[in-house]
Amino acid sequence: MIFSVSTRGAYNTTVSFDYTNGGFPISGLVQDTNGTFYGGTVGGGDSFCYPGCGTIYSLAVGLGAFVETEPASGKVGTSVKILGTNLQSATGVTFNGTAATFKIVSSSLITATVPAGATTGPVKVTLRTGTLTSNLSFQVFP
Repeated sequence: MIFSVSTRGAYNTTVSFDYTNGGFPISGLVQDTNGTFYGGTVGGGDSFCYPGCGTIYSLAVGLGAFVETEPASGKVGTSVKILGTNLQSATGVTFNGTAATFKIVSSSLITATVPAGATTGPVKVTLRTGTLTSNLSFQVFP
């Protein structure tokens, strides 16, 4: 079951897994860089598959897209992978406001180098359509 609770305490069932859409949702939710959450069930989805084949489901709650760095920390000069959605139109990358050199590898991957002068803070990718910010601060080590 997926439910919501309002700030006033009102409980609302959003989805009740009834085997037509999945059963026994045991996996944890994972958030994609597009802002959508995904999860899985071990049952349901096909009446010919006993006890069930399971399903993958998504849950959009209005959260915006973001970027994620790998690793989440490093020294100046460290090569960093930046994961996201629709990154092919990137025009700039900054580490807490300091511009970095970068290379677009694919629509979901950019590589960048932690620039001299960078400090701990968000990584931002400027696109033609807006800016994506990291969900966690990148830690710059001395």
